[in-house]
Amino acid sequence: MSTLSGKTLFITGASRGIGRAIALRAAQDGANIAIVAKSSVANPKLPGTIHSVAEEVRAAGGQALAIQCDIRDEEEVRAAVAATVEQFGGLDILVNNASAIWLAGALDTPMKRYDLMTQVNSRGSFLCAQAALPELMKSANPHILTLAPPPSLDPKWWAPHTAYTLAKMGMSFVTLGLAGEFGRKGVAVNALWPKTIIATDALNMIPGVEIDRCRKPEIVADAVREVLIRAAKANNGRFFIDEEVLREAGITDFSGYAVDPSKPLLPDLFLDPTP
Repeated sequence: MSTLSGKTLFITGASRGIGRAIALRAAQDGANIAIVAKSSVANPKLPGTIHSVAEEVRAAGGQALAIQCDIRDEEEVRAAVAATVEQFGGLDILVNNASAIWLAGALDTPMKRYDLMTQVNSRGSFLCAQAALPELMKSANPHILTLAPPPSLDPKWWAPHTAYTLAKMGMSFVTLGLAGEFGRKGVAVNALWPKTIIATDALNMIPGVEIDRCRKPEIVADAVREVLIRAAKANNGRFFIDEEVLREAGITDFSGYAVDPSKPLLPDLFLDPTP
């Protein structure tokens, strides 16, 4: 498959940032996209809603369904999947993009933050997959792709922010488990992670990050598309890195993705810097 034309995607956290960029890239192929997020009313501090992204998707050539949904709520998630199938006639791809972040040590992490990250990140990814899988297994080329890092037990990633690392790695371990269970049934279950920090609103949670040393969300969106057009049966249980995926696709110039191409890039969390 060389395009996402006619494919139906269910993208969580799609009202802004990386989720929005993934939706717009798929729209360029003519995909059907369920834009799933909590943001339905404009917020001056957090631009973008499910409705504004839906308009952008349609303008870019895709079909859109805006769904207000809190992925912590089982009934809302199951209703969102059902609405997507009713609207577009099926479901081909789940993109688990929604995530919560709080980078602090154990004594500075309120339990409400711990609970939020656990409920959105690992539990939310599992719930969305559980709700989507019965429909995905009817697809000719089904994919679940989760924005999560390669699993690591290195204490350097755990000690500074145990709660966040646990919640984020939880998404990685959900990927491992579902890949083992459903890969044999023809569903590709993979994860993808940016090589560098991406310029999104999440940077507000990371003190001291220089935005001009980051890349734009479009690099993740382009890499996601390259994974999703692959044959599901031949690509399962992998932890992709955005830049590596694009290199495999023949892209060697990444300067256009940089916020400021003249500045050295910052490696993302959970990845060691490479030359």
